[in-house]
Amino acid sequence: MARRFRTHYLLAALFACAILSPGESASSPKTSPADADSASPITLGQAVVPLTGPWRFQIGDSPINPQTGTPLWADPGFDDSNWEAIDLKPQAGIADPFTFDPRYVRGWTTKGHPEYWGYAWYRIRVPVTFVPGERLALLTYGWVDDGYQLFDNGEPLGSWGKFRSTGNPPVVYFTQPATFVLKQLSAGGSLNPNHATHTLALRVWMGPVRLSHHPFAGGLHYAPLLGEAGAIAVQAHLEWMELIRNHALSPIYAFVFLLLAIVAASLVLFDRSDPVYLWVASALLLIGIDEVFFSLAVWTQLVSIRTFFFQLHVISSPLAFGAWGIAWWIWFKLRSPQWVPKAIAALILLDMISELLGENLLYNMIPHSAAVIFHGTSLLARLLLLTIIVFIVGKGIREQGWEGWLVLPPVVLLAFSQFQSELISLHWHGTFFAFGNIFFYSESANLLLSAVVALLLLRRLLLSLRRQRQMALDVKQAQELQQVILPEARTTLPGLLIESDYRAAREVGGDFFQILPNTADGSLLIVAGDVTGKGLKAGMLVALLVGAIRTAVRFNPDPVAVLEELNLRLIGRNDAQATCLAMRIAADGGVTLANAGHMAPYLNGEPVAMEGALPLGMIEDAEPSVLRFHLEDGDKMILMSDGIVEATDPNGTLFGFERIHDLLLTTTSAAELASAAQSFGQEDDISVIAVTRTPVVEAALA
Repeated sequence: MARRFRTHYLLAALFACAILSPGESASSPKTSPADADSASPITLGQAVVPLTGPWRFQIGDSPINPQTGTPLWADPGFDDSNWEAIDLKPQAGIADPFTFDPRYVRGWTTKGHPEYWGYAWYRIRVPVTFVPGERLALLTYGWVDDGYQLFDNGEPLGSWGKFRSTGNPPVVYFTQPATFVLKQLSAGGSLNPNHATHTLALRVWMGPVRLSHHPFAGGLHYAPLLGEAGAIAVQAHLEWMELIRNHALSPIYAFVFLLLAIVAASLVLFDRSDPVYLWVASALLLIGIDEVFFSLAVWTQLVSIRTFFFQLHVISSPLAFGAWGIAWWIWFKLRSPQWVPKAIAALILLDMISELLGENLLYNMIPHSAAVIFHGTSLLARLLLLTIIVFIVGKGIREQGWEGWLVLPPVVLLAFSQFQSELISLHWHGTFFAFGNIFFYSESANLLLSAVVALLLLRRLLLSLRRQRQMALDVKQAQELQQVILPEARTTLPGLLIESDYRAAREVGGDFFQILPNTADGSLLIVAGDVTGKGLKAGMLVALLVGAIRTAVRFNPDPVAVLEELNLRLIGRNDAQATCLAMRIAADGGVTLANAGHMAPYLNGEPVAMEGALPLGMIEDAEPSVLRFHLEDGDKMILMSDGIVEATDPNGTLFGFERIHDLLLTTTSAAELASAAQSFGQEDDISVIAVTRTPVVEAALA
């Protein structure tokens, strides 16, 4: 690249005598428009020449020529001798602060117009000697803050940006190499048949957004190149290749960050209870979106300067900074002080509003003086947010050790990216140039942070999988315990035949029942119930109730007393509730049935009519409904949970009481009834107990 620069300067030296402007230096005597034809013209051939000037410069906008309707300052006959002279010749020791290009020239804010934004004009008169039929072209490249219109001898050649009607600021974009073919002029006379003079004028617009993003803003930063159209086309291609290479890493960054966001979000599938994965994914997603917008902004005209900085400063940057803060808060499992998450949310909102008003994005609504105040508010919000994040990481170091230390370096680097605008005002641009690419420190910080997060996420996932394996082992043990405490599927007692079937909706169910014969008096106590909820929590509550049933029966086997004892065991255990039914069958067939909100049993295919009652665990003095009757030989009682009634097919149809009634007319087995409901569409635990009164003689013979 340096060799190409030296070539340009050699060409400029060879044709220096051919560059004509209103004076050879800032101290040269001024020339009038009539003096232009007396200067030595440029002979270009196949070369390109940088128009370093001096150019004539004037801030403000041109009045309109009432006769032609064109800007008066674009007219070739306009007298610009009282305008300022600006030299676009590079100076030793000054280079582009982002790309370190030595062709860079500082803008008008460093040449007597600090804090100025708006329209400004550049003019230069260029006499050239050309080959007949040759077309000349002008190439603009590098920075031009921010948009411009180009005029050749008063006629518009084109523009960079969308210039609208008077009073509406133009829509401007990051500068890209642009080529403009000059008007073909007629011969200048018999003495110079191939001589012509081009008066080039640039109407430049810079919005106030630029003032807060680099301290050398304003207008042209690179001398436009003039030359034969074919040579200019080749040079434009080289400049485009240079621009693409400078920012070639941006789409790679975008792909990496978006891929990491998808991976982080997918980890939720392995551990839905841990929200940190979604917060990390959100932060990475916002960083990836930043890179996408940046690539579109520097290579296309799909994203304007205002849109880019709105997305960066108002949306992505504050939200990503806050998302990292919440992510570390959750990551280190911090609980106090409880106001920290709310403070982060409030500071994010304050920063977004302040950035909107303080970044000069609404310059047609908010004056620049007010924007400075809001920018200070944004700075304060970011400093407070940074303080909170450092506090979170500090607590993480104290409580988690090396994980906290691992997070600290990228968090510090990330903080620099949040204050890049302020650092730029101190002439620290946060970039370095290597291998033809621009590296932003903020991107490097994000990459380092992503690498650390990837390592920590992998470790966190492994720990989560280890916990899940342990939980799976716990569930399996609970399932085995539940199988142990359930009675045998078929039990024969003197005068009674008992069948049971139990099918949990999950690994551990919430239905329970106990069949407890009393050898002293020949009676039988059956207790069946359904606790609220499902899964391991319900299984633990079942174990509690089964233990309580066996303890209560030892002191008083009366069904009412058993339910009262179970009710006391559940009172005060938050949402621990259960429906329950206790039935005692005496040796002579007498039945005492107590019910606390459970589904009523069926006797010989018909539901037993009982009064309603509250489930266990709701109020301390709840009274169950009680019913007494007698079983004759051959009578059959069916006790079931509501999992049968609530079985649902794919169309949402309930199994319902009518199907139960129809099945009981033909089905005699508890297993058949359970299978019918399960195949219909099991939604809840299913338990069925069938008790048949048999002659005592048959039971004895059996």
